[in-house]
Amino acid sequence: MQTIIQEDLLRAELIALPLTLVLLVMVFGSAVAALLPLGVGIVAILGTNAVLRGITEFTDVSVFAQNLTTALGLGLAIDYALFVVRRYREELAAGADTHTAVRATLRTAGRTVLFSALTVAVSLAAMLVFPQYFLRSFAYAGIAVVLLAATAALTLLPAALVLLGDRVNALDLRRLLRRGRAAGADRGGATGAGWARAAALVMRRAPVFAVVTTAGLVLLGTPFLGVRFGTADDRQLPVTSSSRVVQDRLRDGFPATRAAPSPSSPKGRPPRAVRRLPRADRRPRRRRPGRGPVTAGAGTAYFTVVPEGETVGPEAQRVVGELRAAEAPFATSVTGPAAVLVDSKDAIGERLPWAAGVIVLVTLLLVFLLTGSVLVPVQAVLLNALSLTAMFGAVVWVFQDGHLAGLLGFTATGDIETTLPVLMFCVAFGLSMDYGVFLLSRIKEEYDATGDHEHSVRFGLSRTGGLITAAAVILAVVMVAIGTSRVTNTKMLGLGVALAVLMDATVVRSLLVPAVMRLTGRLTWWAPAPLRRFHDRFGISETDEHNLSPTPDVEEVSGRWREATSPRG
Repeated sequence: MQTIIQEDLLRAELIALPLTLVLLVMVFGSAVAALLPLGVGIVAILGTNAVLRGITEFTDVSVFAQNLTTALGLGLAIDYALFVVRRYREELAAGADTHTAVRATLRTAGRTVLFSALTVAVSLAAMLVFPQYFLRSFAYAGIAVVLLAATAALTLLPAALVLLGDRVNALDLRRLLRRGRAAGADRGGATGAGWARAAALVMRRAPVFAVVTTAGLVLLGTPFLGVRFGTADDRQLPVTSSSRVVQDRLRDGFPATRAAPSPSSPKGRPPRAVRRLPRADRRPRRRRPGRGPVTAGAGTAYFTVVPEGETVGPEAQRVVGELRAAEAPFATSVTGPAAVLVDSKDAIGERLPWAAGVIVLVTLLLVFLLTGSVLVPVQAVLLNALSLTAMFGAVVWVFQDGHLAGLLGFTATGDIETTLPVLMFCVAFGLSMDYGVFLLSRIKEEYDATGDHEHSVRFGLSRTGGLITAAAVILAVVMVAIGTSRVTNTKMLGLGVALAVLMDATVVRSLLVPAVMRLTGRLTWWAPAPLRRFHDRFGISETDEHNLSPTPDVEEVSGRWREATSPRG
């Protein structure tokens, strides 16, 4: 499995890097600007691999963590660099010189990047509460890559922008396609009139869009109600793998050899609880025919119980429970794949509320510090969770139930590995908050400047809608490249998170957020007086304190929107 994952990871990088560069050129136009996010991503990936190498000196790290390092390293670094470079080019287009543009970019977009990185890091750090080293490995990789991506975006990238100056717009490769079209909008960041019109349409029909979108997302998530949890086995591997071929032969030709719950006792015969089990094969393991049960020490014997059905199926899990509940005059214990699954489910179920609580509370606090509102953080958490329903529904429908198994090239086992939903939730929730922070920060900035709630929503979506969509598409390309892996769990992680990111950017941010904010109106920004004072003292927003008035291009666009949306207009 390690060999296959390393080969697949190399192939994914060879697919993702060129495609990412092409997409960045399409977004920025300039080849120079396009190379900057890619450079930040490479720094984050190399740095995280070094961190993981150091961590292996102290604890185990899953080989799967390398996949997350590549995906998040490219995805988050590109997100942060896109946001910083776009804001820098806007400042240049507004007439600022290089140093002034960099300072304004760090005071505004830099703060948003910092808040976004903290939110994503907290979502991934929540996996540290679980005892499984598999989840802890992803927490190590995730925290490292997020912090390194943000650090590179806030230090190395501004330094590069200072050195480049106006040359950040050099090598405009789109001139061949647009011929005669003015380049000013591209270099300064398009005003996003199309996104503004879309936001206006959504807000005019806010109740319809809110209800229909919510119902559709909930419907997409309904297959997850039938989820069945299991453990990963050799069927994760491609059918041509030699180890998979051997296990398939053993499974089909020698069913008694499959692992099963194995109670131990100090007697030479099965305990009474084992002898009473229905529909189970009970026999002691022997060294050689005619000898007694295998012993691991004085007064200890091992017995094997082979229940009907799958090794970790419902029957096997039931047998584990019955064996552990049975009374015996001596100490007994049960192990085997089914017992491991039962214990894993119990551990995750016990720690899951703590992990969710950490994510929710810290997210609420960070979004409050960013916006100064009580309602906006609650909306952000709920809408983010809603954006993940399609991912969880697709995971069950595709990977558990086996739809599209032939097309995607994997073997459906009828269950989902226990830790995968937890991992996918933490990763996808953090990435969704990443886009949410980008949008909310720009809306809040315009609201502070104008006090016009609906206009601020339109303006925020117009300035970030294209950026968020481009970032989501690029991240989805990276995750789909990871999803080309021949190992089923890696395929599930890559394709599932890609779907969640696209749904969040195209449905939640474009339709649900403006609809909900239109329904809540100016109440969106309310906070009680004590919390308002707390935010005034400790809060950080994307507003430039040294120039609270909008920049000339923003002011001009704002005036046009007010005129167009006034009752007389």
